Amino acid sequence: MSGLFRLGLTGSIGMGKSTTAAMFADEGLPVWDADAVVRRLYAPGGPAGPALEAAFPGTLRHDGHVNREVLRALIADDPAVLDRINAIVHPMVAADRSNFLSQNPGLVILDIPLLFETGLESECDAVVVVSTDADTQRERVLARDTMTEADFKAILLRQMPDAEKRAKADYVIITDTLDGARHAVKDVISDIKGR
Repeated sequence: MSGLFRLGLTGSIGMGKSTTAAMFADEGLPVWDADAVVRRLYAPGGPAGPALEAAFPGTLRHDGHVNREVLRALIADDPAVLDRINAIVHPMVAADRSNFLSQNPGLVILDIPLLFETGLESECDAVVVVSTDADTQRERVLARDTMTEADFKAILLRQMPDAEKRAKADYVIITDTLDGARHAVKDVISDIKGR
C-alpha cells in the first residue's frame, strides 16, 4: 500500500461499529467519525444551527443547540423534510471529511453509518462491515436508555439489510466477542498494508 487508502467502516445499528472504530484508532489509525462531525456541526457555534433555523424556524434552542426532537417531529410529519435537512448538512459534513483526508496520508478509517445508503462507498478504496447476529443486535440496541422497540424498527427500515451490506463489503468483522473483533481489525490492517 502506498499513499492515501480510505477504508470505509459501516454497519447497522447495534452491530458494534463504534467499538470497532475505537479498535482501529487503538492501532494508531486516524478515524473520521461522521456522527461526531454532525454533533459538532449541531453544537452551539456550529454552522448547521443557523442554517437549519433559517430553513426551519424554531429548530435552534436558546442555548444554541439544534433541537433534534423538533427536527424528528418535522420529519415525522413530512418525510421530505429529511432531504431538505440533508441538503443543508451533507455539504458541511463532506467539507469536514475532505479536510480530514487532506491532513491524513496513509490508511485512514471513514466511520460512516449510512455508507451504502448514501452512496459514499464510491469514495472508499475498500469497505469493512461490522456485523453480529440479529438477537445480539436487538439486545444491544434495546439496552440503550433512549431506545424503544419502535425506534429500533424505524431505524432498521432506513438501513440497508445486514446481509446486503455483508455482500457488498470487502471485509466483514464479526463483533460477537471483543477479542475476535480485535483480531479481525488487525487482520484487515495487515491485509491492506500488504497490498
